[in-house]
Amino acid sequence: MKATAPQDLSRRRFLGQASCAAMSSVSVVNTLLHLNLAARVAAQPAPTDRRTLVCVYLGGGMDSFNLLMPRDTTRHNIYRATRSELAIPLTGTRAMLSLNQDGGDGQLYGIHPSCASIQELFNGLGSDTSKRRAAFATNVGTLIQPTTLAQYNNETVPLPRALFSHSDQSDQWMTSVPQGMIQATGWAGRAADLLHSTSNSGGVSMNMSFAGNNLWQVGGTTNQFVVSTDGALVFTEPAGNLPANHPFALKNSAHESILQQTYSNLMQLSYASLTKDSLALQRSFEAAFNGYDTSAIDALFSDNYYGTNMLAVAKSIALREQLGLTRQTIFVNFGGWDHHGELLNSQVEMFGEMMPALAGFQKALELLGLQDSVITYTATEFGRTLRSNGQGTDHGWGNNSLIFGGPVQGGRIYGTFPDLTLDGPDDVGYGGRLLPSTSVDELFAEMLRWFGVSSTDLATVLPNITNFYDPYATTLPLGFVKNGMWS
Repeated sequence: MKATAPQDLSRRRFLGQASCAAMSSVSVVNTLLHLNLAARVAAQPAPTDRRTLVCVYLGGGMDSFNLLMPRDTTRHNIYRATRSELAIPLTGTRAMLSLNQDGGDGQLYGIHPSCASIQELFNGLGSDTSKRRAAFATNVGTLIQPTTLAQYNNETVPLPRALFSHSDQSDQWMTSVPQGMIQATGWAGRAADLLHSTSNSGGVSMNMSFAGNNLWQVGGTTNQFVVSTDGALVFTEPAGNLPANHPFALKNSAHESILQQTYSNLMQLSYASLTKDSLALQRSFEAAFNGYDTSAIDALFSDNYYGTNMLAVAKSIALREQLGLTRQTIFVNFGGWDHHGELLNSQVEMFGEMMPALAGFQKALELLGLQDSVITYTATEFGRTLRSNGQGTDHGWGNNSLIFGGPVQGGRIYGTFPDLTLDGPDDVGYGGRLLPSTSVDELFAEMLRWFGVSSTDLATVLPNITNFYDPYATTLPLGFVKNGMWS
């Protein structure tokens, strides 16, 4: 087990104290969330178009400063000195790929050599610069309020609860309440509570998950609809039509028999009724999902874990109208990014499989004519230390998020790219943990405005947003959503 540095123990004690101080406000945040949601749901007008927000969650904490890197000589020299043997070079067989910015901060950037498919989305699909679909939000992380390095070091501002903890930071990216909440809902779930009743006419929840239950889509009144890459979760045999006396067939028959019984006990009756309703929805979805012809887009996806998931996501979006959904969120989890060791080799393999699946997904949307109604973004619990631990990197803070879709003004880097100098102006210590310059609230608020959450309701979904952004502003927090595509 790796020893904890003394300064880290001190920092954790402060974080615990800051969290305790903030906890007095947690019950207030909880209460306000529930009251505001209850008051606002009835006021939502029905959308007249269809939009989908896709979260690709990279579980484990991805080292994103080997995904997006400075390419100009001066900044790359700093990057190379800080990252040592982990640095991606400017030249040679492992050289980074060039990103050609169209605006943004005007600086030169590169992308990991295994990400040629994302390079194309950033620079322009098929070399068409009018189709720049991908962008990056840089140095994003959980914050309660804007925080400077001096404030962090002097312990004068509240900080997110349990920084650098997998479970806590994962929860905070999904709830956008870094103070910590005992009874937590996710920000997509709260958005669904506001929008679901006017965005759903088919009975299927607008929150669809390909990774089981997740906190991001938990609402106060809106349920998640958990499905698989094969379609729905129903009582079916694992392969083909099995004989009636097969154990799986007998199990399924027993389940069905239990649900068809008449019960006088209210709890049993409720369970049977809810389960039957759920199965009916799953079977309805399964019929639509299995009946959809994907032959036009199949070739865009490899037959691996990433490809099969993103093909299933594309199918589910194509079925929105049939399912009666005008708004839809989709959650996918691609784990395995906790690279304390074998960082370089692991990223070559994982980027090499995942990024073509993400790019294939965007190309599928283009073929299906759905490109302008979907935004996809990557999330992960935290970035990682800039300095190598000898084999990989350890838990950090600020990181880079990939954002892509037709509504995205692609080909740009949004936010403030950090100074990568060890012990520099953006380093809070412990080997290059970067202090975020953009809060998760700013990233989420921009997508929510596009998704249809009104200025009036934005603080209901993101309780800390007014610390970073005026919901009634006529501009967006970061500016990656194209003009005319948000309300």
